[in-house]
Amino acid sequence: MTVLNTEARLGMTTGQMPRVNLLPPEIAETALFRKVQLGLGGAVLGAVVVVGLLAASAAHGVSTAQTKLDGETAKNSSLSKDVASYSNVTAVYNAAAAAQLQLTNAMGQEVRYSQLMHDLSLSVPSSVWLKTLTFNQTPPAATAGAAAAPGIGTVAFTGVGFSHDDLALWLEAMANLKTYSDPYFASSTESLLGTKKIVTFSGTMNETGNALSGRYSKLGG
Repeated sequence: MTVLNTEARLGMTTGQMPRVNLLPPEIAETALFRKVQLGLGGAVLGAVVVVGLLAASAAHGVSTAQTKLDGETAKNSSLSKDVASYSNVTAVYNAAAAAQLQLTNAMGQEVRYSQLMHDLSLSVPSSVWLKTLTFNQTPPAATAGAAAAPGIGTVAFTGVGFSHDDLALWLEAMANLKTYSDPYFASSTESLLGTKKIVTFSGTMNETGNALSGRYSKLGG
């Protein structure tokens, strides 16, 4: 006995059968609304996560910058203390410079006459001997407009030679020394020393700046 199902009897296949939705439309709308809610909730959650990550990154950047700022502030504070600890150095240097200036003003015109006399003794001709030497050192001009002196002072001398040629040798020897300039005689007199003729002479010469010791003339030296 052959049994045919209803679809076969009606002459239709399964794919040709009409579909009928028996669910109320409210249920379908509710399901669709829940899907939309879930999608929006996921989007909101993703946005919250992104915002949180950005906030954490920003907070980390702010913290790092604050740490660097605190470090630089502490360093500046330390440097400020160091600067304060050396604040008296300028005053010390100024005081030293003022003392050096006073020393230069007081001793800048120093002449070491012991050395000067030693050099002079080596330059006196053997046929001449000196009787007197008088040094007269001139104080420096008080004002810039004052007339400049030919040297730092003058030297008056008297001596004895065997002839006027010996006097000429003496004047030439003094002219060759850097510490003197313009030597000349004021007078000369011939006389006898026993049976020996001698010439007694006198004169002056200028004492030049080369006679200065220079030990106190340089600031900071």
